[in-house]
Parts: sequence; C-alpha cells; structure tokens
Amino acid sequence: MPVGLSYAQVIPQGVPNKSAPVVYIPIVLRRKAMQVAWARAPREICLSLSDRASRMNRLRARRPRSSSSMARQLLWLALGLLLASSAADAATANYTFTVQSMRINQLCNSTDIIAVNGQLPGPTIDVFEGDEVVVDVVNASPYNLTIHWHGIMQLLTPWADGPSMVTQCPIQPNSSYTYRFNVAGHEGTLWWHAHSSFLRATVYGPFIIRPRNGAQAPFPVPDQEVPIVLGEWWSRNVVDVENDAVMSGQRPVESDAYTVNGLTGQLYPCANETFTAVVQPNTTVLLRVINAALNTHLFVKVAGHNFTVVAVDACYTANYTTDTLVLAPGNTVDALIFTGAAPGSYYMAVQPHDTLSPSTLATSDDDSTATAILLYNGMPATATPAMPTMPNSSDTTTANDFYFGLRGLAAEVPSPVDVSMTIELGLGQLPCDATQTNCNGKSFAAAMNGVSFRAPTEISLLEAQFNGNPAGVYTTDFPDSVPPNGTVMVEGTRVRSLPYNSTVEIVLQNPLAVPAENHPIHLHGFNFFVLAQGLGTFTPGNTSAYNLVDPVARNTIAVPTGGWVVIRFLANNPGMWFFHCHLDAHVPMGLGMVFAVENGTTPNSMLPPPPDDLPMCKPGPKRRHEGSPPPAPAPAPEKKTPHLSPPERPEAAEDPARAGATRSGRDEGQRRRVTTLCLLLLGLMLGPSFHFVS
Repeated sequence: MPVGLSYAQVIPQGVPNKSAPVVYIPIVLRRKAMQVAWARAPREICLSLSDRASRMNRLRARRPRSSSSMARQLLWLALGLLLASSAADAATANYTFTVQSMRINQLCNSTDIIAVNGQLPGPTIDVFEGDEVVVDVVNASPYNLTIHWHGIMQLLTPWADGPSMVTQCPIQPNSSYTYRFNVAGHEGTLWWHAHSSFLRATVYGPFIIRPRNGAQAPFPVPDQEVPIVLGEWWSRNVVDVENDAVMSGQRPVESDAYTVNGLTGQLYPCANETFTAVVQPNTTVLLRVINAALNTHLFVKVAGHNFTVVAVDACYTANYTTDTLVLAPGNTVDALIFTGAAPGSYYMAVQPHDTLSPSTLATSDDDSTATAILLYNGMPATATPAMPTMPNSSDTTTANDFYFGLRGLAAEVPSPVDVSMTIELGLGQLPCDATQTNCNGKSFAAAMNGVSFRAPTEISLLEAQFNGNPAGVYTTDFPDSVPPNGTVMVEGTRVRSLPYNSTVEIVLQNPLAVPAENHPIHLHGFNFFVLAQGLGTFTPGNTSAYNLVDPVARNTIAVPTGGWVVIRFLANNPGMWFFHCHLDAHVPMGLGMVFAVENGTTPNSMLPPPPDDLPMCKPGPKRRHEGSPPPAPAPAPEKKTPHLSPPERPEAAEDPARAGATRSGRDEGQRRRVTTLCLLLLGLMLGPSFHFVS
C-alpha cells in the first residue's frame, strides 16, 4: 500500500469462505509529521470576510550602509516580493464528469442508474480554500441534467450554481457545460449533486475544501479522515419513480434501502457488501458525513464511540459531544471520534428519522438500517461487529436536542435588519392539471406563503434578470408575510427582490397542520446565521431568544414539525438564488421561492455576463453575450461587511500536495517571475560584483 494513505475495505458479507475478496479503497491518512506548522489563529472561514491585507513594519532609523550592503538589501527585498507574488498565484483544479448509465447489482436486483464516471458515490472534489475549480460536465445520459455545488456561495459566478431553470437551462443529452467557480471563503465538507429531477439519488459526491498553507482549523489535527456519504437506494429507475408520483399527484414510493458510500451493508436481504474503514487504535479520526439521501432525515451512531462535532455545512462550530448525529437531506457534519474502545469491530448504523405528523402517516421502517463497519487494525474482518442502540424513527426529542444544541464560533451578526420576512411552509392540495394523466381530482402540493413555486420553461430566471426583461418569466411580488387563514394556494413564479448589501431576516414557520413534516430548507448563494429555533408559533418581536454571540451558520436548516427557525444573512451576492425544501419530493410540489439580489454600484458587485457555453433551453447556436448587464440601482448606504457571506476572492497559495485534481495556472507571467527570481538568487551568491540588467 502506498505510504501516506490508509485504506477502507469493502468486504463481501454472507460469504462463508474466509478468503473472500476484499476491495481496498484509499482514504486520507493525515500524518502529523506531514502537516504544515500552522501559526495563525483559528478562523471562521465560512464566515470570514476580512480583507486579509498584509501589514508592513515601520522602517527603523539605521546607520548608513555600504553600497554593497544596500544592494544586497534591495536584492533581498525584491526576492521577498517575487516570492510573495509567486505564492499568490491561484491554483486551478480541473475535473471531467461524464454522466452516463451504469448497471449495479444490489439487493438481488440488477439496476441501471445514472452516475458520474462510473462511480457511486461520484468522484471526490478535493481542493484548497481559494482555488479555482473547473468541472467539464459531459452529459452522456438520456436525461436533461444540471449539477449543483451544494454550499458553494458562487460569489459573482451565479451561472455555475446549477439549479435547473433558476440559473441555467439543463445540459441536454450529448451536450456539455463547463462549470467555473472559486472556493474562496470555504473550508470543510460540502458536496455536489444533480439538481434536476430525482437524478440526485445517484448523481452526487463529496466536495472537500482544505485550509490553505498557514491556515488552521479550530480543532486538533486528526490522524485519519474518512468521507461517509449517506444515500437512498431504489431498485428501479428513479426518474420513473418521480414521474409516477408527479403523474398521479401522490408522494413517491419509499426507497428500498439506505446506503453508506453506495453500499447497503449486510442487514438487508440479499445484501453482500459493506463499507469498512480500518482505523488505528488510540487515534483521532475525522468523519466527513454527508446526507445525500433524497427524501429522508437520518440518524447515525457508531457502537461504543461518541462524536465531537466540529463543523456543520462547512462552517466551524464549538465542540459538541454526542452519541447520535442527525442530518437532514443536504446537511454535512464534520465529527471527530477517538478510537479508544477495546480493539474490535463496530457497526456504524444509519436509520431514517421520520418527521411526518400525525405519526400514523409515517412510512419509514425502523428495521431499514444501513451499516458500515469501523474495524480496528489487527482485528479479523470476520469479527462480529457490535451494534449501537438506535433511536426510534419518530424520536423528535433526540433530533431537536442535536439541532438546538449546536453553537458556532464567536461571530459578527449583520445588523440592522433591512428586510424582514415571515415565510410559512405548507403542504396541501391543488386540482390536477392536464399533464397529470393518472391524477384523481386532487394532487399533493406545497407552498411558501401560499405560493406554489413553478419554474419557467423557456428561459432561466437568471438570464431574464441579466437581460432586464422579466416580463412573462417571473414577477417580483412574493409576499413578505403569511397570508390570512383560508387563503387558497396559488401557483406562480414569484421572486422577492433584495437590494444589494441588505441584511435579511426570515422567520420560517412550519405549522402543525395535517399533514406536517420537518422541512430542510436550503439557501443557494449564501450561508446564514441561525439566530433562534423552537417549537410552537414564533412570537413576532421576541428577539430576547436570539443568539447574537455565537450562532451556528448553515446553508440548510431543518425547520421542525410544528416549529420555527429565525435566520439572517447579508444579500451581497447579485443573482437569482433558490430557497427551497431539500426533500426532493417537495420541489416539484412547489415548496420553494427565489431571491433576486440586485446589482451593486461597483464592477465587482454586478452580475457578469453568461459564459458562451451556457446551455440553451432549446437546441440552437451558441449564445454570444456582448452587451452589458442592466444598470446598477442607486447607491445603497455603506454597511460594514459582517462575517457571513462570501469574501473578496483571495488568491490561493501554491501547494504541491494537492490531491485529486489537475493543476494549471502557471502562465507566462509566472514563468518570467521565476526566471527573474533565479537571476536574483544568482546575484546574491555572486555578491556586489554581479550586475543585473533587466
């Protein structure tokens, strides 16, 4: 095995032969001897908006020096400037995603799925904070699709965000699109996934962003890290699952199993594979846990071990110790575990958390349990794993204790509030429309403030905003408050316009109606502070419950059944940003809306034009955008930028230890600087007799 890597094993289960094949999957082993000596204080990277400008020391008065000494000093100064210039060149990580059909044998079925590069989960994007990321997506599948980079704020790159018909038309079969964006202001675990139809069930993968050299995470450096991607599995085509639900106006059928890194584990009938992570005793392991499940909240436990949560949604938290992780669809959790238990084999168990109310509507099966194995090095693969005691599927107390108990690091919350909204989340019914051929009178529907969202069909919302021509595409009359009782749900493409740099506070209210369900609400383009959350009905003006000191920051928040959440963010990222439930079954039902953030007054606060290869909604020639974006609005009052939204893009330091990406960006200018640097070094060695002529 190569040095510097640890390995996880995929061990076939239920095979009596002890010599059964073992598949080794490399996972990162972070040896302390390989770490960079970090000198900076811990940073809230997902919230940091500092200008990161370096400071120069004042020159002290010194006695006169000889010309040779002065020459050497100037050479050293030039050398330092060149080194700084060279280190500031941003790296570019290049990936190619080929999306196509593949066949998987699972649960005694051979199922055709859509996947990226023949992998489930798909390939890991592994980069450093501040890097440029370029992903060529080739659609070799029979379906329209887009890719969303979940949690990436896309500062001034809204064309790369990905939600179908919000920021782009889908990539059609036998077509491609190149996503280009920067990951400045991010550290931790995020993920990417399809953002069109139910393809997200199998088109997903981890997105890991590491601190740049000189930066430090606010927790001990782990000895090993293991990505844990949780998913759902259907033994049939998931596009057909969605189409059947839409055509009938009913909820989609439940999944057949849950998965850990694409495998169900050995507790399901006909299961024959499980993901096994081999760990060293008495070490610290970082688990990067991602809930990529389509429609299910999940409980996660490891027998005999506790977790220390250090980040959620790639935003650092105060250390939070628990024996149970709770993740809504879309959430990520970075958690440390210490392998100090007796050497052995331990199940990581994953079970659904059913939030439907009344409980008689619950459909999840407590016996549906995906498993992975934490195997201490030196123990036989055939050792019987210990099983943790799992919560009941309807255990909302455990879930709320986890969500309500998290705290962030000390933060500067944006203030004062410029835009205040209350948004009620509702499930209901609408009359079947003409396209729902199997619908019987009424169709399940969902709405925010009584408006059931419908995406446009001819042009994306972002293109209409950029062109300054929303007529016939969207209106800007999304309501700021809950409609009166008895108001009939309506369909529409209504957005809420936000002035650039405005502070937005939203109360999300999830009433205890019939039916009701915990809704994980995801905001594109921003992180937000979670100021307060609770059960019952929020009392307007009750700011005494707000945490303005160390609120947790997220991009996806689980709004409890019969409860509420208060969030706040700074709207300093122009574009069209989807705000929607991350239960995918609720998206076609209409549980979403869009924020239209207006342009600012400076060039770096205005929408850039679309890239030339942005997909067209209908086949045709490639677009060419030669005009300018719409004029900026009148200048808004200056406001100190708080620690919340994406920063000005800092350039990333070069680091030869990059894994998983092709590097680029060494342009001719950088080569000239390297040549000059070599000449200066030569001059330093030769002394004052050396004369450099540029």
